[in-house]
Amino acid sequence: MRITRGVPAAAAGATAITIGNFDGVHLGHRAMLAELARAARRLGVPACVLTFEPHPREFFAPDQAPTRLTSLREKLELLAGLGVDRVHICRFNYAFAQITAEDFIERILARGLGPRWLLVGDDFRFGARRGGDLIMLKQAAPRCGFEVAALPSVTLDGERVSSTAARNALAAGDLDRAARLLGRAYSISGRVVRGDGLGRKLGFPTANVQMKHNRPPLIGIFAVELAGIAGQPLRGVASLGARPTVKQQGAPVLEVHLFDYEGDLYGRHVRVEFLHKFRDEEKYADLAALTRRIALDVENAKSFFNRQDAKTKKAG
Repeated sequence: MRITRGVPAAAAGATAITIGNFDGVHLGHRAMLAELARAARRLGVPACVLTFEPHPREFFAPDQAPTRLTSLREKLELLAGLGVDRVHICRFNYAFAQITAEDFIERILARGLGPRWLLVGDDFRFGARRGGDLIMLKQAAPRCGFEVAALPSVTLDGERVSSTAARNALAAGDLDRAARLLGRAYSISGRVVRGDGLGRKLGFPTANVQMKHNRPPLIGIFAVELAGIAGQPLRGVASLGARPTVKQQGAPVLEVHLFDYEGDLYGRHVRVEFLHKFRDEEKYADLAALTRRIALDVENAKSFFNRQDAKTKKAG
């Protein structure tokens, strides 16, 4: 997949394109990308995505912006896996926010990206003060030489599939629903970095996974699988939070204790998939109490995987 920062002054060739933030790359996004890929094959042009960094809401109101479901790297990896040929990452800043809807159509779309076919959601808005909409795009399309298609919202159990719905499910600890909304188990990717070594001292060594954002959409203790090291995912239990027993006001930390791995993971890039939430974070009176709780979490996680294996065996 080809990745370009910004939008060129003149398009190199025709494309089929869709536009959006694609945070989480959920089922609704996947439906759009599948439609995009079909149109690109039909027209014989690259399947292209225009996305923004940072999220516009992070630019306008960083303190009120929603938590991210995916880092930029995670989003790009997911897009590549869904058949996208090119991604244009447009820096969202003050200058970009001032572009009128008319100028967005003429300069960004028609001249810079050269679409023959454009797909948007039926509620798509664009341009300064969100002045442009689907009607404006359809009116401009014949003049600018592209076709416009709109995809209606995707629903699941009567609820509109959205990044907000996925965030709500994760915040509530409903990982099964989050996985159905996303079309995959929720995951966080990052590089394994050195921590303070407390887990090893307590008898439960952990891989500390560096996160790109300090506001994860979920907090607590989880059964997880870690991918990126062995041929098969490695099972374990993870703590994601501020570690109130050992820190007064710490930033969230993702620590994973693996059941059957003793190698050195430092510097490796891994993906942690969250499968089940056991509980919220708690503050304990001392490290001895914390150690006992960790031991119980490990046993609960092993029991969870044993039940999953039994279900799989029975279904097979």
